[in-house]
Formats: sequence, C-alpha cells, structure tokens
Amino acid sequence: MATRLTLAVPKKGRLSQDTFALLKKAGLSFRITDRSLKAEVRNFPLDLLLLRTADIPGIVAENIAEIGITGQNDVAEYNYPVRTLVPLGFGRCSLCLAFPDGDIGADLNGKRIATSYPNLLSTYLNDIDIDAQPVKLAGSIELAPKLGIADLICDLVSTGSTLRSNGLTKGEEIFKSEAVIVGAADIDTSKQTLLDKLLLRVKAVLTAKKFRYVIMNASRGDVPDIERCIPGLKKPTISSLADTELVSIASVIEEDYFWATIEKLKSAGASGIVVLPIEKLVL
Repeated sequence: MATRLTLAVPKKGRLSQDTFALLKKAGLSFRITDRSLKAEVRNFPLDLLLLRTADIPGIVAENIAEIGITGQNDVAEYNYPVRTLVPLGFGRCSLCLAFPDGDIGADLNGKRIATSYPNLLSTYLNDIDIDAQPVKLAGSIELAPKLGIADLICDLVSTGSTLRSNGLTKGEEIFKSEAVIVGAADIDTSKQTLLDKLLLRVKAVLTAKKFRYVIMNASRGDVPDIERCIPGLKKPTISSLADTELVSIASVIEEDYFWATIEKLKSAGASGIVVLPIEKLVL
C-alpha cells in the first residue's frame, strides 16, 4: 500500500473555513460535506481527518494523525508532546479575562472565573500570585456571570462583540493565539518526505500573502534610481520596450513597505505601475 500522510483539521468553527481555503490554495483537491469525518485528497497522498479543534493536539500526539491544524491555545492548554511546525497567520485571538460591566479592575482574589481553559488560567493566576477559582465550562462561557456560576470569565476574544453583547468588558490578556500546524514527535521517514512536500506548498501560499508583484515603465536613465528604491527579493527584471527610450521593470515588493515604495518609485521616474497579487511564492 502506498504511503499516505494524515492531517487532522477542524471540522467546523472559526478555523475550519480558513484551513480548507489554505489547503485548496496549496493545490490540494478534496471534497468535504457536513457529514464528513474523513476525506481523501485526490491529487496528493494525504487524508484529512475532521475533528473538534480541541481534540487535534491529542490525536497528533498519539500519532493517529501525523500532523494537525489547530489553535495555539489548544496546544498550550493540553500540553501534549507535539511540535509546532508552521504558524499560519489566521485564527488570531487572545485568551482574556472579561468582567461584568463596571467590575473591571476588581480584586481577583476569592473570585470564581468561568473558562474552557483552566490550565492556562491557573498558570496565569499562579504567576501573578492570585488565589481565584477556575470554574471549567464547555460552552456559553459569557452567560456564567448572569447565571451566578462565576464572578467573571476567561475566554477567547477576537473582535470583542460577543463580550459586549453579553454585558462584559475585556480585561487582562493572558495568552495570544493563532492557527498552527503541529506534528507528532516522531514521524516515519517516508512520511516525513511527504510532510516536507506538503509544508513547501503551504509556506509558498503563506509567503505569497506578504508580497506583491509590481510592473512599471521607466526611462533607461532612471533605472539606477528605481533599482535603489526596490527592496525586492533580488534585482528587478528589466525588459526593453518598442520605444527604445523606455524599459519595463518587474519586481516583488513586500506588502509591509508597499505604499512607501510606490511613492519612492514614482518620485524616481516610474510610471504605468501595475500591481498584481501573487498566488504562491517559493523562496
């Protein structure tokens, strides 16, 4: 039987859609339905195992799936022996304390704090020498103060809209999280080869998001000044045009410096600047 790799992915929730989008941009072809528990990738030796996000670190630690995509919060909460291979840049959120409106800043000693992350919360409380009681809940954490189950909560926050709609105010941030690819501590050599090929694809998609492909026209005499403006991966590509006094210049520019670079290019004599997205970029 041919060697295949198994990747555990979130079945639903905030990470699921971004995960499937990333895998498809990496050129993987598969079909997921609402009832899918497992899916076969048709054009790469990879099987997808669809699970609850919180279960993925344990499944990878047991080598049932060699790799998985989950949140750093779940990796840290359960402390399974897995390796973090690639941060993915989506699913960013923070584990925060949240107080009923008006109570923010209150002394935490003796308080009951509802959370789905008792281990991370306990570590935080111990670090700041606070004697409070974590109350573990599986869901509807925001309702705990209204129901009298707890005095405040500790939950994942992205925009904060859910907190506000439940009369809660964001307090101290105790852990930052994003989606990551995790791997088992030991992976068979043949499967490691597949994993390296898969990670190459994923990293190419992630890297491409950080850059833009830029094409512009310029007079030949302006080329040295324009080259000095471009903080690209390598020297730009310069091509002659029908008008012998003009050239076409193409380069890759980092998104973080994009507008500042465009302004410098225009000042240096560039014109007809065209900006294109990059689908994949292998460094």
